[in-house]
Order: sequence, then C-alpha cells, then structure tokens
Amino acid sequence: MRKTLYYKFILAYLLFALFGFISVATIVSGMVSSYVKHNEADHLYKEATEIANTYAADLYSSETSLDTVYRQLTILSGYTDSEIWILNPSGRMVAKSGEKINPDKQVVVSGFNPSELTGSLYTEGTFWGYFQETRLSVLAPITSNYKINGYVVIHIKEAQLESDANHILNIAYIMLIILLVLSLIILFFFTEVVYVPLRKITTATEQYAAGNMNYKFTVDSEDEMGYLAASLQYMASEIARSEDDQKKFIANVSHDFRSPLTSIRGFLEAMLDGTIPPELHDKYIRVVLNETERLTKLTNGLLTLNNLNTDGMLLARTDFDINETIRQVALSFEQTCRTKKIGIELVLTGDRLYVNADKDKIQQVLYNLVDNAIKFSHPDSSVKIETTDRHNKIFVSVKDTGIGIPKEDQKMIFERFYKTDLSRGKDKKGTGLGLSIVREILRAHGENINVISTEGVGSEFIFTLKRSKLNDQLED
Repeated sequence: MRKTLYYKFILAYLLFALFGFISVATIVSGMVSSYVKHNEADHLYKEATEIANTYAADLYSSETSLDTVYRQLTILSGYTDSEIWILNPSGRMVAKSGEKINPDKQVVVSGFNPSELTGSLYTEGTFWGYFQETRLSVLAPITSNYKINGYVVIHIKEAQLESDANHILNIAYIMLIILLVLSLIILFFFTEVVYVPLRKITTATEQYAAGNMNYKFTVDSEDEMGYLAASLQYMASEIARSEDDQKKFIANVSHDFRSPLTSIRGFLEAMLDGTIPPELHDKYIRVVLNETERLTKLTNGLLTLNNLNTDGMLLARTDFDINETIRQVALSFEQTCRTKKIGIELVLTGDRLYVNADKDKIQQVLYNLVDNAIKFSHPDSSVKIETTDRHNKIFVSVKDTGIGIPKEDQKMIFERFYKTDLSRGKDKKGTGLGLSIVREILRAHGENINVISTEGVGSEFIFTLKRSKLNDQLED
C-alpha cells in the first residue's frame, strides 16, 4: 500500500474537479443555453401574439393610428429589452419600435419567407441578412377573416441571452465549487480518521514483521480502526510473550537436563580417576541411576505433553466411577503418606459417581494433583479430595494445607517447567511439567481447572468432568 492509496484519493479528487468543470462548461452550458433560448422564445412569442391580436390588428382594421401603434411598440420594447416590428407578408416594414418609418422610404427585408419557420417558435441568425449580428427572432401572424395581413416580429440579441445563460452557469459553478469544498472536507476527514490510523497500523506491522514486537503506537478511535489497532497490539504482545515463554522453556529444559547430566558425569569421572574408592562405587552408581531416572521422567513428561498438544488427540471416553478411581489413586500414595505422616481425607458424593471421560488420562490428572499436594504439604497434615455433583457437571477438588502459591505466580503455574520460588526448595526432583500435563488433558476433554491458593495456608485445585447418564439410573 505504502503511499499510493492517499495519492489515489487525491488524484480521484482532482479528476472529479476537472471533469466537473468540463461538464459544467460543455454539457451544462449547452443545456442552460438551450433552456434560456426556449424560455425566452416562448415568452416573446406570447408577447408577439398579444400585440398581433391587439395593436397590430387594430392598425389593419383602421381602429387606431400608426403613431399610436409606434408608441405602444416602443413602450413594450423597453419593457422586454427587445426590438419589435410589424411587417407585411412581403417583408416591408410597417412599424418599428424606437424608430418612425418614413412612408417615402420603404424598408424591406429581402427574402423574407415566414414559411421557413414552420414547426418552430423562433429563428436564430441575421434575420434573412438584415442584421450584422446574430439575434433570436419570433414571429406572430396578424390575421383577419382567415387571412394573414402581416407579422409581429420581436428580436432580441444573442449576447443578451448569453448573459442570462451565464448568470445561471455562474450559479452552477458556485454549486460545483461548494461541492468540491465539501468533498475536500470529506477528504481531510478521511485523512484523519482512516488514512493516518492506517499508516500507523501499516508502520506497526512492518515493525512487527521485522521482529520488533515491543513497538508501541496509539490510535485514538473507538471504531473498527481503533479495534483493529488494539487487536494488532494485543497480537504483538502475545507473540512477544510467546517468544519470552519459548526462551524460558529452552532455558528451563537446558537447566533441568544439565543438572543431572553434570552430576552423572562428575560421579563417573570421580570413579574412573580413583577419587571415589571402589568400595563406594555401589553407592554412587545408585545416585547415577537416580539421576538417569530423573532424566527419563523428564523426557517422558515432554513426550506426554507433546502428544497432548497434538491436534486431533483421540480420547478413549467411557463411563466410569470417579469415586473408585480416586480411591485407587489415594491407595497408591499410602507408603508416601506414611513416610511423611500425611493423611488423605476422602469426601465423596455417594458410593458411586459416574463420569464420561478417558479413565487413564483422568487417573493421571488425579495422580499429578495428589502428588503435588503431598509434596508441598507439611508433616502431620492432610490432603482432602472431594467430589460434588451439580449443574450436570462433576466437580473434583484436591486440597492441601501446605506452603501455598503466591498470588503473582498463580497464573503461571500451568506453564511448562514453571516453578514458584517457594516450591523450588521442596521440589528438588520435580520437572515442572505435572500441572501442564493436567491442563492439557482437561482441555482435550473440553473441561476447566482452577486454583484457589493462599501463601502459607494451602492450595485447592478444582476441575470439572462431564456427568454420566448412569447416575440417573442409580437414582431411579
């Protein structure tokens, strides 16, 4: 787009102005000129007919004198700003406004032939060569007893008609100029409301395309243009945040892989160079095995998370008893709970409570949540697992009374490898992938998970599952 769009509007405006003036000067000018001539001819013809039926008719019937007719023609000529004649059929002038005819000197219009005007109210030209300049002339016959005795002729100068037409044209030009000024105002309005914001948005997209996601711009508008600008800035901020998350992800992966690898390499080198005596090899080989197990767990977590993020992931949905699944998960932590002196309290709705979901994946969700709850709980405390049936959903809650999660970290705990500062001291072997896997599994089911936590008090994770229709049969 660059600068061409605005220039196209300017060019269109100039072409509009040019063709507007050309149209007024040609088409409109011709229409106005024709209108003025027809209108003036119609007016003069009515005047000529009136004279023919009154003064001229009285002259030929000897009811008035030539002097009287001369005076009347002169007065009417002044009113109409024209020249009025009375001609006989042969073209000899009988009377003329503003000039008395000398009986001894006949004035004859040579070639006068009224039949040439058949079908027309007026004629344009020099009136059979009588005038030196072009005039518009109308003729009205003077009749008596079905006989044409003569003609009343009224002439008006073409220059006068052109002056009248120019007055109307001037109005048309003024209207065109007003229209152009209004169009110019619209163009300025377009510049401020559309073009300037569009240029800002274009510049911003160029900056974002170049990788400058921190570029800021403002569009003070509440219409679609402002919404587009806000959406673009939001998109850029999300991309920037995604890039930051990616960098953090790579840093976390590198850190979590480097630590066990460094430990493994250090112990193996120490055993090879004799720093660790042979009698202690078994002890440190077990340490190395623990580190490799940590790497295996980290790798499996990444593979699991990658598979969960794959579009079109298939779920083996079945109707199963979520209460029984919770009991099985709780039983698997029995030894861990004894070691840490932590109890698990089950508050389950009914003996059986069916949900529709992928049993294996929901079991993994429960395992990860309970594992975290036990890991961050204080000794001699308890973890509470509760199920609730309401609004056609089954709500599952895993609640502990441990270290809690700081408020500023609660939005980030479901991100890969994310660990709060409080958890780093207690979660030495954690990968930071457990809650990410939980979220992705529930997203695949179309369900949600929320966290309620207070630092130093504990945390509660609540997720939903689809209620099975088998519960209705149990109620019946």
